[in-house]
Amino acid sequence: MIFAIEEINSSTDLLPGIKLGYRIYDSCVSVPVSVHVAFELTNGEDPLFYEGMNCSRSGVVMAAVGDAGSSPSISVSRVIGPFNIPLVSHFATCACLSDKKQFPTFFRTIPSDHYQADALAKMVKYFGWTWIGAVHSDSDYGNNGMASFLEAALREGICVEYTESFFRTDPQIKIKRVADVIRRSTAKVVLAFTAVGEMKVLLEELALDPPPPRQWIASEAWATDPNLMRFSFCAGAVGVAIQKSVIPGLRNYLLDLSPSEVAASSVLTEFWEDTFSCSLTESSSLRLLRELSSRNSQSVAERKTNLLL
Repeated sequence: MIFAIEEINSSTDLLPGIKLGYRIYDSCVSVPVSVHVAFELTNGEDPLFYEGMNCSRSGVVMAAVGDAGSSPSISVSRVIGPFNIPLVSHFATCACLSDKKQFPTFFRTIPSDHYQADALAKMVKYFGWTWIGAVHSDSDYGNNGMASFLEAALREGICVEYTESFFRTDPQIKIKRVADVIRRSTAKVVLAFTAVGEMKVLLEELALDPPPPRQWIASEAWATDPNLMRFSFCAGAVGVAIQKSVIPGLRNYLLDLSPSEVAASSVLTEFWEDTFSCSLTESSSLRLLRELSSRNSQSVAERKTNLLL
């Protein structure tokens, strides 16, 4: 986000004569946190983050970018929409957000799940899998996505043995029940219209007592997540994925950041530690050694002072 804004501000073609300021929030994939942020955005002027010769000094929020999730995006849009503040999401795919009567100021750069559901149904039909099971996140993303898929599946003549919904914070007994349905089912193909969080807890439960071989079909939220591919029974998963692209200049921007700039951001710290297999945080043992060293230095200094006195 910071890189993109700096690129816009330094360009003579994009928004000439205008400098963008910003404030970045982490919604923590939480609707209450997102709503709290939305009220902050609409509750008066924010402090300035850019000052230049031609700056208007106005900190009024003109637009918001986000959220990644559909449910937080729905909540934020309902709060800031009446103030005519546009919300532009890069990852909220719920088809419900296309309803301009409910969300007149919502826009996105990713297609609606209406198209994904249709594509998934056509793919299932293409491979001849006409008897399948289905699981989905118990959220706006999962519920609406599965409803769209079931409509498309009916048109394609695909029969669904079961549909199970769950959320990552559900009691373990419910997650186990969903896993048991998959284990006992006769369908050898399972479509999962889930977010990464839900898929992770489901796969961890299935790994405790692996079911017979199943062919997994993935929605775009988890189709390319490398952390989920470590589960052997997901190695052959197929699904819909977002096209990968290279952002010119972003690599050099990240590599040119100083350690202090990286350490100031939890996101960049995680990125650097994963990329370079290092740790930018001081270990507890190292902190203890420094504290002991500091105390010893103080003690020596005190003894020297006493001797002088």
